[in-house]
Amino acid sequence: MSPTLRPARPDDRPAAEALLGALDLPLAGLDDCFSTSWVAQAGDGPLVGLAGVELYADGALLRSVAVHPDWRGTGLGRALVGRALDAARVAGARDAYLLTTTADGWFPRFGFAAIVRDEVPPGVRQSIEFREACPASAVVMHRTL
Repeated sequence: MSPTLRPARPDDRPAAEALLGALDLPLAGLDDCFSTSWVAQAGDGPLVGLAGVELYADGALLRSVAVHPDWRGTGLGRALVGRALDAARVAGARDAYLLTTTADGWFPRFGFAAIVRDEVPPGVRQSIEFREACPASAVVMHRTL
């Protein structure tokens, strides 16, 4: 059975935190993107995927992309990222950014390319993700929406 993709609801928060925690992804700043996140749920079971965007006047920050290991390689991550980027585009974002320590080889399939931190607009750089949650060694990536 394929998971159902839908916008995150407030009652999904504990399951989303559990998924992110299990995958060693940061929880800091989750409040800033949870209302614009998409989740994947297999039947009545737990969440098996998550992707969110934080919206700023000068761009969108893709974050909290997480897929349970049992669902990797199924296209679920691609579907979640697609939904999140579509939501950012509909909200008026022209550019999307992300930080990653492990998936810089995966995101180019969505049109993302590595850039230097100084190229990220100030509003996006003020996010908790940039200031606190991700290490300075994280790869910064960008794509035009």
